[in-house]
Amino acid sequence: MTRSMDDAPTAYDFATPPLIRFGAGRIAEIGSTVALLGRRAWIIGGGRSLAASGAWERIAASLTASGIDSRIVATSNGEPTVDQVAAALAAIASEDRDGVVVVAVGGGATIDLAKAVAALATNMPAGLASGPDREARLDTLVVDHLEGVGRGLTIGQWPLPVVAVPTTAGTGAEATRNAVISCPRRRFKKSMRSPMMVPRVALVDPDLTASCDPATIAASGLDCITQLIESFICRFQQPLPRCLVLESLPRAIDALPRLLLPKPEGEDTQQWTDSRAADRAAMSHAALLSGMALTNSGLGMAHGVAAALGIGWSTPHGVACAVMLPTAMRVNRTASEHGFAMLERAVNPAASTVQAAAADAFVERIERLCNESGVPRRLSELGVTAGQLDWLAEHSGGASMRGNPVTLTPAELRSVLAAML
Repeated sequence: MTRSMDDAPTAYDFATPPLIRFGAGRIAEIGSTVALLGRRAWIIGGGRSLAASGAWERIAASLTASGIDSRIVATSNGEPTVDQVAAALAAIASEDRDGVVVVAVGGGATIDLAKAVAALATNMPAGLASGPDREARLDTLVVDHLEGVGRGLTIGQWPLPVVAVPTTAGTGAEATRNAVISCPRRRFKKSMRSPMMVPRVALVDPDLTASCDPATIAASGLDCITQLIESFICRFQQPLPRCLVLESLPRAIDALPRLLLPKPEGEDTQQWTDSRAADRAAMSHAALLSGMALTNSGLGMAHGVAAALGIGWSTPHGVACAVMLPTAMRVNRTASEHGFAMLERAVNPAASTVQAAAADAFVERIERLCNESGVPRRLSELGVTAGQLDWLAEHSGGASMRGNPVTLTPAELRSVLAAML
């Protein structure tokens, strides 16, 4: 097939962690990794993941062996909020930052909290976190650095270096340049964003995801798959991210259903866990690449609506993406026919050579995967009612929706959402 010069890549940027350490057992290298960047570690961990993943003992031992002084400065509780970021900043306000490395151990929410704290710790005016009104001033500091709210301040000074250690396989936050922060009392969910916020190291050990329950595996995995698909077809798509999607998406689609299979009766728990190591590695690698893909291209409708579902109905992000993905794909089916056909052929080399047929097969494949993963399928299952659709449609915007292949007015989006009740 001949190609025109119009197919040539145009100018683009590509942001990625300077160092990626991937593989089972690599958590043992956390001490030597932190030592590359500093001599003290501030740990920000998930409230559950630090204990459940079994990572903390190994992390503490490795840091001590490398001569790194460490302490836990914050734990995340659900998706990060303005209040959580402000509280973490207050806790470290009087601390010396010299030689400090922020180590994030947890899911995407934990890593986003760590990235926000690391960024604002070096972009916080002296004395801001002291005095009787410090809570209000820290609140304003956080809001002013979020997109679309406050004063739109940017990150001017390099953040503290971040080493991101994911304990779920989904968000890819270990490779992104933003932190998603919500504010339930103001009813918004916005990003703090800067190329300087990409973690210095992504240390991805698939073994840390072994303790995840099926619901977490499903939601995280479908979030990852949504990110791969939306970054591939979005209107801001770029060539390197598309290559990453073609490499990782087939593995993720293959691995996720196996990770959701129940343990056979009588099977030894450890043997069952060990037998799924390759699938855990496939999902962790896909999640990492999905973060690189989305941060260098963009997303689409599923993520745009997911943000509003998170702030309006406290829907976990991965669940919201899983609910929205099949509908978003059908909305974009015609505009993204070529892209969907490419993805189907990447998953199934024997797919139809007829583009429309291959595209339809891919949409149906993803719909089956969502149906079989046990996640909610209707907005009503998340608590959304007909009377709330106007608010949901009006607040499903932002950068993600701007990347959607098909432009939707709030009225058009409301009609789509109404069919999902």
